Amino acid sequence: MTINQTKWHDAAAAHRFVGKSLIDGRLVDALSGKTFSTINPATGKVLTEVASLDSADVDAAVRSARAAFDKGVWSRRAPAERKKILQRFAELMREHAEELALLETLDMGKPISDALSVDVPGSANTIAWYAEAVDKLYDEIAPTADNVLAMITREPLGVVAAVVPWNFPLLMASWKLGPALAAGNSVILKPAEQSPLSAIRLGELALEAGIPEGVFNVVTGLGETAGRALGLHMDVDAVTFTGSTEVGKFFLGYSAQSNMKRIALECGGKTPHIVMADCGNLDEAATAAAFGIFFNQGEVCNAGSRLLVQDSIKDAFIDKVIAVGKTLEPGDPLDPATKLGAIVTEDQMNRVLDYIDIGKGEGAKLIAGGQRVRTESGGYFVEPTVFDGVKNGMRIAQEEIFGPVLATIAFKDADDAVRIANDSIYGLAAAVWSDNINTALNTARRLRAGSVWVNNFDESNITMPFGGYKQSGIGRDKSLHAIEKYTELKATWVKLR
Repeated sequence: MTINQTKWHDAAAAHRFVGKSLIDGRLVDALSGKTFSTINPATGKVLTEVASLDSADVDAAVRSARAAFDKGVWSRRAPAERKKILQRFAELMREHAEELALLETLDMGKPISDALSVDVPGSANTIAWYAEAVDKLYDEIAPTADNVLAMITREPLGVVAAVVPWNFPLLMASWKLGPALAAGNSVILKPAEQSPLSAIRLGELALEAGIPEGVFNVVTGLGETAGRALGLHMDVDAVTFTGSTEVGKFFLGYSAQSNMKRIALECGGKTPHIVMADCGNLDEAATAAAFGIFFNQGEVCNAGSRLLVQDSIKDAFIDKVIAVGKTLEPGDPLDPATKLGAIVTEDQMNRVLDYIDIGKGEGAKLIAGGQRVRTESGGYFVEPTVFDGVKNGMRIAQEEIFGPVLATIAFKDADDAVRIANDSIYGLAAAVWSDNINTALNTARRLRAGSVWVNNFDESNITMPFGGYKQSGIGRDKSLHAIEKYTELKATWVKLR
């Protein structure tokens, strides 16, 4: 081991995990006493047992959140005061960056270098950015006759349940916590059962920052119990969810069955990554294409899993992508040199391997990877995998695999590329590479996707909204637009005497 690798392994061995939920400012076990195991994907070994909450516990969390909201300890607090506390929250996240990064890596399997350079700073910056927005959101006065004052005010919804996925546990939580708390809501965070540890620590840091008890609760548990209970609860005003399209539809149903709570969804994707023959820097595009699917082990909702390449350059371009992929072999997630970590669970690894078999069975040509590796570790590692000769109707081109599997599809011209790209139930993101400004922008405008990158992939910041068309979701995370999900507009008409 290198010195840095040893440092992280020593930190992991010394860490004492907290496996409790946070309700009304207190760390608690499930009322039933039930727990579930959270596993280190790099070793297949249990990290710790975590409280497995059900509907009775969810009731307690909602009561706590509602009481805090009704008391106004946060919802009616002066914006400048909320801003100061959220800024302190962000600063505490930065102070505990190594601890939070370690929890993300141990729980989810991502490389420690990514957790430390991407996930944690991105999460803290999100909270800090929304803190700055708190006292810069103005209400409106409508144009009326002189004897009328017509006010349009933005008010917090109330109790918001944030249900987040396991691929970016901390970052996805921050995307929801930032605007929801900035708007004055009480929030119940439900992390994925595969990756609950950073959420628990986040709740503790929120209390330390000064967020009042009950305003931020953390409910650990399974999706079919704790998640379902939040979706069906009659006193939850909104659910904001990131995850699969299948589960997103469950929350739409829960809303219909309960109180018509507001539902915001950021769901699946099958991003088309389009490379035109007139792209002037194919090496740059190939590197972007490789990282676009292999980053975070391919466990990214907007991963560029469909590579559409113009037929005249396809073979040469794929060779470049494969060459980059060979530099991204899976390694120990606690080694700072590792660029590709472990798949989050054994079930997810088997799902990825099953799709590789499906692709071969459909007639696609496996030209790189396709195997489980590092089996001696006990962990769940799959090497970068590339298919050629893929038809867009194949399952590996239509279904979200959520692993390091790239499906390559040839196209003739821009019209053909747009047709293939839009032939999907998803519309989360897309990318196009072309040195012809007309081709690039005309193609971008015709792509049915919430985010389109031109001559780059997945570059953005907190100022840009993120979300999808079609079955990729409803509503947007990030930017000031996200606050719209967590507020109600009130029209107040005053007749003056």
